[in-house]
Amino acid sequence: MKILTVNAGSSSLKFNCIELPSEKELISGYFERIGMGESFYSIKINGEKTKKQAELNSHTDAVNFLKEELISNNIVASLDEIDGVGHRLVHGGDRFKDSVLLTDEVIKECEKFNDLAPLHNPAMLTCIRAFASAMPSTPMVGVFDTSFHQTIPEINFLYSVPYSWYKDYGIRKYGFHGTSHKYITKTMKGILGRDSINIINCHIGSGSSICCIKDSKSINTTMGFSPNAGLIMGTRSGDIDYSVIPFIMNKTGKNITEIDNILNKESGLIGISEKYSDHRDIENAMAEGDQQAILANDMCANRIVEYIAKYYVELDGKVDALVFTAGLGENAREFREQIVGKLGSLGIKIDADKNMNVASYCEIHEGVISSSDSSIPVYVIPTNEELMIALDTFAIINN
Repeated sequence: MKILTVNAGSSSLKFNCIELPSEKELISGYFERIGMGESFYSIKINGEKTKKQAELNSHTDAVNFLKEELISNNIVASLDEIDGVGHRLVHGGDRFKDSVLLTDEVIKECEKFNDLAPLHNPAMLTCIRAFASAMPSTPMVGVFDTSFHQTIPEINFLYSVPYSWYKDYGIRKYGFHGTSHKYITKTMKGILGRDSINIINCHIGSGSSICCIKDSKSINTTMGFSPNAGLIMGTRSGDIDYSVIPFIMNKTGKNITEIDNILNKESGLIGISEKYSDHRDIENAMAEGDQQAILANDMCANRIVEYIAKYYVELDGKVDALVFTAGLGENAREFREQIVGKLGSLGIKIDADKNMNVASYCEIHEGVISSSDSSIPVYVIPTNEELMIALDTFAIINN
């Protein structure tokens, strides 16, 4: 079966076409600057990438170019050969606890969460409608970033604010990166050879979150009501004292929208370093002795350590594995060593040689990086959200 996975942002659209059950990627692509002018897209087949200019005034235009690429590259002879389309949706509130077939009723229900993810959900729903129009007989499946975290207990997902805020407005921790955390859980169950596992999964990239997983279910995670909670990220602040917001508004005259933009797009690594949002640039600057880059890196590492330790205690020390995944988690070898080096009091130890040999650009892409006397094994496992979306879609349309 050929499954198309779609991930639409406010001005972008990523896609993959995956053949199942072989899990072979047939084609992938990324449409950028939709509705912004000077738009373009890239296509990758068999590792070869091609970039093309295109007028993309809307997501519908992107869908039309995508259709042409699938046929012209002989992925399919017609769109009827696509057996299902899996759409990533950022937010399903507490309504969707798993992936679901996208009926008209479900799509209307998804619209209720637009104010919880205003940059992503509306664009994704527009994209879903564009695909439904182009492929009316093909089943569409919604895969929600928030679904995996719907097993988090009330004691962990509620905030200590008036309870009516939760009842009336849905103010609670939702968590994100759920598709990645779900994929890693599935993969680690296979590696450990058990259906029920306790792991701490560190999805560390430009956006980052850690998930505390007990009995193969999410029981806590660092992101909250929004993705701007928990860890220090490329441009997001992560946890801060909320009193900073009215204080800075009074001092600067900026309104709440401006402050929210700063906390999401001008904070984190770029806020502290004042130059770099990409950790690779931070690493290069550190090598040249840039003190603010060093500070940004160390703050980021410390926050990760704090949450790993918290979740270690939350699992009562019964942890089957600590896992690093996503861009930084998979590739920032010195950064991983710095983090694990601060976990010695928990008996968690790294093997420096093993660690330096595991990255996407090394011969070894995944595996154990902890020492033989570590209290728990530490793994590097590449995530694959697109494959997880495809697998969920495959399961639902074959149910």
